Amino acid sequence: MNMKRRDFIKKSIGAGVAVSAALTFGNSEKLLGSKLPGKINTDYDIVAIKGGEPDIMLRKAIEAMGGLGKYIKKGQKVLIKPNIGWDAIPERAANTNPVLISELVKQCFNAGAKEVNVFDNTCNEWTQCYKNSGIEKAVKDAGGKMVPGNSESYYQYVELPKGTKLKNAKVHELVLSSDVFINVPVLKHHDSAGLSIAMKNLMGIVWDRGFWHRNDLHRCIAEFPLSYKPHLNIVDAYNVMMKNGPRGISVSDVQKMQYLLVSTDIVAIDAAAAKIFGTQPEQIKYIRIAADELKSGRRDLENLKINRITL
Repeated sequence: MNMKRRDFIKKSIGAGVAVSAALTFGNSEKLLGSKLPGKINTDYDIVAIKGGEPDIMLRKAIEAMGGLGKYIKKGQKVLIKPNIGWDAIPERAANTNPVLISELVKQCFNAGAKEVNVFDNTCNEWTQCYKNSGIEKAVKDAGGKMVPGNSESYYQYVELPKGTKLKNAKVHELVLSSDVFINVPVLKHHDSAGLSIAMKNLMGIVWDRGFWHRNDLHRCIAEFPLSYKPHLNIVDAYNVMMKNGPRGISVSDVQKMQYLLVSTDIVAIDAAAAKIFGTQPEQIKYIRIAADELKSGRRDLENLKINRITL
């Protein structure tokens, strides 16, 4: 890399406006999230990071969003919900990257969190999922607590008055009792839903995920955030399972992409992640229902403020 190119990247990252040519949302090629006179603008709909390692990417994304202090106050109880559904090693990308989760736990404590809990209602045997995903060790080493989600006794019945197909559910007690809920899915192929991203990841906070599959999966995925929407969504697209999802078969299913997305809009972040995967958002039925019919978020990425940062 020559000096002019290196200096350009450093200056662009410092201003929060470096743009990855590979990450183009919508049809707009213009720079979004430019520097405001006298201050750095942190009011973005989405922050998109390209390049670097998961922990560094997260630090840069949090900085660009204005810090976790916007979402976490001193002494609060934080719940982090990764995808830990499968008994698979991190290289398979069936679960959220443990390096990312470790850094997020640390950042939550840095922001003043009193306690940080992590759980998932897994598909495979839960202790093996927690262990072999690498997430259990990552969380504990960072000072967080792994909480089981394998017993119906942990879930409380709630009404979902805005639902038409999904009118009630049993939701994990931590979702109901935590002050801050952070949703951290991994982007991957899914044989039933098309893609598994942020909205789909919420199936791991309810007890009976089978009901969703039996009663119009896409609509249930779209309806649930009407009642329980995370305070923040972080999409892990560092390694992406391109086929044979949601569990995958081998590392040959995985492509290293090195993206990270952060947004408070669960629909917009799914739309952006779909673009990274190579799919138009409207091709994923639950994204289309959530954005166009339920109006619970936006998929018109060309009209959103997106801060694209290349490391």
